[in-house]
Amino acid sequence: MSIEVRVPTLGESVTEATVATWFKKPGDAVAVDEMLCELETDKVTVEVPSPAAGVMGEIVAAEGETVGVDALLATISEGEGAAPAPAQDAKADSKPASSDAQAVDVMVPSLGESVTEATVSSWFKQVGDTVAQDEMLCELETDKVSVEVPAPAGGVLTEILAPEGTTVDASAKLAVISGSADGTVEPAPKPAAAQASATTGKDVEDAPSAKKAMAEAGLKPGDVQGTGRDGRVMKHDVAAAVAAPKAAPAPAAAPAAPRPAGDAAREERVKMTRLRQTIARRLKDSQNTAAMLTTYNEVDMTEVMALRNEYKAEFEKKHGVRLGFMSFFTKACCHALKEVPEVNAEIDGTDIVYKNYVNMGVAAGTPTGLVVPVINDADAMSFAAIEKAIAEKGRKARDGKLSMEEMQGGTFTISNGGVYGSLMSSPILNPPQSGILGMHKIQDRPMAINGEVVIRPMMYLALSYDHRIVDGKGAVTFLVRVKEALEDPRRLLMDL
Repeated sequence: MSIEVRVPTLGESVTEATVATWFKKPGDAVAVDEMLCELETDKVTVEVPSPAAGVMGEIVAAEGETVGVDALLATISEGEGAAPAPAQDAKADSKPASSDAQAVDVMVPSLGESVTEATVSSWFKQVGDTVAQDEMLCELETDKVSVEVPAPAGGVLTEILAPEGTTVDASAKLAVISGSADGTVEPAPKPAAAQASATTGKDVEDAPSAKKAMAEAGLKPGDVQGTGRDGRVMKHDVAAAVAAPKAAPAPAAAPAAPRPAGDAAREERVKMTRLRQTIARRLKDSQNTAAMLTTYNEVDMTEVMALRNEYKAEFEKKHGVRLGFMSFFTKACCHALKEVPEVNAEIDGTDIVYKNYVNMGVAAGTPTGLVVPVINDADAMSFAAIEKAIAEKGRKARDGKLSMEEMQGGTFTISNGGVYGSLMSSPILNPPQSGILGMHKIQDRPMAINGEVVIRPMMYLALSYDHRIVDGKGAVTFLVRVKEALEDPRRLLMDL
């Protein structure tokens, strides 16, 4: 019986791929889930496993060909390879086939939409350690979250293919687990051999698209560090190598400002985490893309503080969560966004996308950096629901347990620098959003009210907005509506 091998799903918005490498030839025996070929898309490389055991038949899509999703790659004659496969394994190495069958690959888990790579931050186990099923093996760090990788099966950790600090793509193999202690000795030489061949580059065939790109760029294979299977050079590796020299001139400025020799011993150089790199890149991109402007106002917090003090004990007793200031500000912003919808919109090419809902991003500082979890449909939530959502997202943020889905889809953001004592600041937009509200420290200040000087708890508010889509009138109106709602919370109940 002939079984078809087709192109798997490549991810959202990815419609085609290039056949980079075939690991099997017609006539080769293949096992179930054994890797047959590697496909290269615009963002990631995808390994195609065998859907059944048998003998490799016809290869329909040769290396270098571009194929669409669900296109036919090859055929397998099912069952015919059951006898030859063990014989071939027996010639390759003398250990029983049953030992190989117990080897389980540890792969990179799903990282979330639009995330194509991660960095191995920590290994909790070492080669030779016994592991139980679902026991944590390592931790991966992506641009936004940390992902723990559990053991897919119990056994002995025989190989670690991606040591700490290694950057891996979404389909990479991290390690190998053997189901028996006997498998810990034999498998080890295999990656060493593969690693040696990857280092020398003699036995590893680079992707055809990578060869073409290297020829066009005038690069030699030794000039490009391969990240594909067994060190294979992929197309994106060539692109990275071509882009690298552009950044080289920057360090050249260092000799112009020499440092005293004694200072080097008192300095510490630490590699930026992926999260910190992403924060730096996104904030700079925001400044470079948006026509960002900030407008300021101040709000008298007397009424909000009085209302909170009056009901906070009863509120906590009934809802099981403390009544804070964030729910008041979230409600006030949702109220103002209805009147000034462009602050809740975004630019998509030459279109303006108006959001008829509010997914409120709440900026939170963590030990590893700034994250912005999103509270979906905040405009339809009660004070209690908002406080519970903020408490839950904040706890997850501090523990590094936020998922990608919990940080996507925000339409507007609130940042509270007041918890750190900030009196005034200009927050930076969180693209592609068009507005962000900055809260600050509450401070008693003398205010002129009805011809008298009185002391009031005041807070400065800052609204940074994208002037490409939000006019000055709209920005000021939004901030005034927030101020009015906070100074007289009854306006929120009356929808005024």
